[in-house]
Amino acid sequence: MCAGVVCAGALCVGGSRVIWSQFPALVRAPATSANLGPGFDALGLALTMYDEVEARVTEGGLALEVSGEGEQTAASGEQHLVVAAMRAAFEAMGGQPPGIALRCVNAIPHGRGLGSSAAAVVSGILAARALAADGARLLPQAKLLRLAVDLEGHPDNVAACLAGGLTVAWRRGGPGSTSDPGSVAGPGAALGPGAAPGPDPAPGPGPEPGVGLLRLPVLDGLEAVACVAPTTMATAQARGALPVSVPHADAAANAARSALLVAGLIADPAVLFDATEDFLHQRYRAAAMPGTAKLLEHLRRAGVAAVLSGAGPSVLALGLEGRQPGLEVVDSIAAETGIAWHVTPLKVDRQGATIHPGTGKPPPETARQGRSTNQDPEPGVHPAGGSTQGRATNPATHGPQSRECRGL
Repeated sequence: MCAGVVCAGALCVGGSRVIWSQFPALVRAPATSANLGPGFDALGLALTMYDEVEARVTEGGLALEVSGEGEQTAASGEQHLVVAAMRAAFEAMGGQPPGIALRCVNAIPHGRGLGSSAAAVVSGILAARALAADGARLLPQAKLLRLAVDLEGHPDNVAACLAGGLTVAWRRGGPGSTSDPGSVAGPGAALGPGAAPGPDPAPGPGPEPGVGLLRLPVLDGLEAVACVAPTTMATAQARGALPVSVPHADAAANAARSALLVAGLIADPAVLFDATEDFLHQRYRAAAMPGTAKLLEHLRRAGVAAVLSGAGPSVLALGLEGRQPGLEVVDSIAAETGIAWHVTPLKVDRQGATIHPGTGKPPPETARQGRSTNQDPEPGVHPAGGSTQGRATNPATHGPQSRECRGL
């Protein structure tokens, strides 16, 4: 073992088998919309709205700067979701760096159904892997996906954030399977340019428990308009509105619609309106978000393929460029509801989260949090708060109410 030795642009820290890069890394992660109507907890779409995280290894402690959405969360230190995801990734790779400095520039709204938590988790994991000189080997694609899903709690948003475009994500080995390596499959399943350099070995024959991800080619010209709600919605509240069981006829109809939705997004846009009809969750959530339900009703009455974005309360409208009815009607219909929706035209992000060289500029002194209270002052020693143990009982913060207000 070498301790504090700089070699070829890397730093090897005593007690860790990881060699840390001296160079900063910049991760750009897209917003995502999950479900897309009937594709409940399975379908996700990456959108051209981005959070950026720049990270570098330092001599000790934690320096955190947050600007844009959720800038007040800089004070949460080790409990910030990006930091927690980095700590989990460092642990998975075999060690913690002596210190880290982060700059987060957020554009994705928090708690509104556009995947801000997934972007934070993905950004943290990819940034941590980029800071390890051999990160691609220490944290390969399947393990990376599985870690992201474990931290996020479900795969739909993180799959789209990692891979870009339209993704189908599922758990193998039955509901709630959480103990086996994940898997990545299908065309373009390398998790975005820069996100996963080099393919992993193919999984063995036969079904394996874990997480599966399939990225599908989206129609050229597919457009989206996000009607971002002025208020947040707690995921627990949105989930709590769902019934324990649904009629068999509704389940069958929803299965047909979700299959039709995939066909509409990759092959035949003429079916998008019918394909975005949902029978599993939107109607049950309407009472908890009446303004959202009203906007959905008005948009669909006008022939717009509109859906609840994730668990809401934002709405996503889908359409093909030049096809009628066009998405230009969304703004005026949203205005008629009397609610201050932030109407945002978007494209489909087709790359997923990407990694770029960072600038290396440290956060300003006013943003420095120093060592968190649960961090040992000795460089290279794993802080207690960085452990992935107890993630479910001690969720990290990211934006208003964090896990309780993700709206995913």
